[in-house]
Amino acid sequence: MHGDNNRFYESGLSENVKNRSHRYFVAILGAAAVLSGGLRGLAQDQPSNPVQVPAPVPTTPIPVADPSTDSQAAAVPVTSDHPFLSPAVDTLLSFKHSDVKFDVEHLMDILRDKRHEGWVLAAYPDPKTAQPLIGAGLSLDLPAREHPQRDPLNLHPFLEPSSAELWQAAGLDPAKLQQILGEFTERLTAWDKTGFRRQIWNLEPQITDEDANALLRVGIIQSIYNAKAYCRNFDRLSASQQMAMTQLVYQMGVNLEEFSTFLDLINRRSESPAELEVVAKADAAYWRSVQMSLVQSQWARLYRARATAVIAMLDPSYMKNPTRAEHSIGVILRPARVRRAHSTVRNAAYTKHHASAAHRRTARTRKN
Repeated sequence: MHGDNNRFYESGLSENVKNRSHRYFVAILGAAAVLSGGLRGLAQDQPSNPVQVPAPVPTTPIPVADPSTDSQAAAVPVTSDHPFLSPAVDTLLSFKHSDVKFDVEHLMDILRDKRHEGWVLAAYPDPKTAQPLIGAGLSLDLPAREHPQRDPLNLHPFLEPSSAELWQAAGLDPAKLQQILGEFTERLTAWDKTGFRRQIWNLEPQITDEDANALLRVGIIQSIYNAKAYCRNFDRLSASQQMAMTQLVYQMGVNLEEFSTFLDLINRRSESPAELEVVAKADAAYWRSVQMSLVQSQWARLYRARATAVIAMLDPSYMKNPTRAEHSIGVILRPARVRRAHSTVRNAAYTKHHASAAHRRTARTRKN
């Protein structure tokens, strides 16, 4: 898997996530207050009053983002200069719904679909790397990474926080992450990758739906942030085109760098801002060439259903008829060819046997 700007009381992480994070920080601050009070009592030879810890605070067409929801709560209810927050987490929490034209909740619904990322509430291995994933395919053990901006005309940086930082931005308990990783390692050792993946739908949940939704929202926010670093004209794109770019980043992460033809096309350099606005809205031929740069990729052939839906969203007319836009991609996107070694051997053996039999029949005919 796998952008970023979500801010506590201004972003979209759920109210219950705030409450959970609030309890973690209140507990820590309460313990510090108890220790401080005890030390003062020893110095003054007077008993200190017990510290009162505060109780937790009670807890189709692509929809267009509603700016009025920016006031709804995000993840961790702390100030921007709170010592517990890394700069990456602080950036994630500063996200506002008005930063994009599409509805983040709608994209969450899409990514929970099995046609895209799926939804698993326990850690499971990536089919290729065996790295632990959870929820809608969010990685659990990635380190923070440097991701240099190679486009001199794009001043927007990339953000590649660690999985632990994403977990924190979602307002989840760090100890729970370590527990899940420990259980994952034990299962992977006992079952190996293939056996583990066979057990995916039999695994007991390790997180709740609420936890998984909080992680998914943070992952989408990071993808939005990095989509702006990949596409210098991101803010001028339509709602569906912004959603397509965000999905590409969510699904491919840093590997999107390899799609050089696509990135060159999406970052046209010759037009003025006014001309770019026209291109983004009306130039069907241009956007068809952008789509074709993805249609011809191995990613599109391997993940045909997912790719069809994503590539179709780049069509400037997508909002008028999503079904037609998807059909126009589906009819030209062919599945990847899978080489079956055993079938090839059998066919080769059959061909050799058949040729030999034909040769013997010809020889007998000549003798007669």
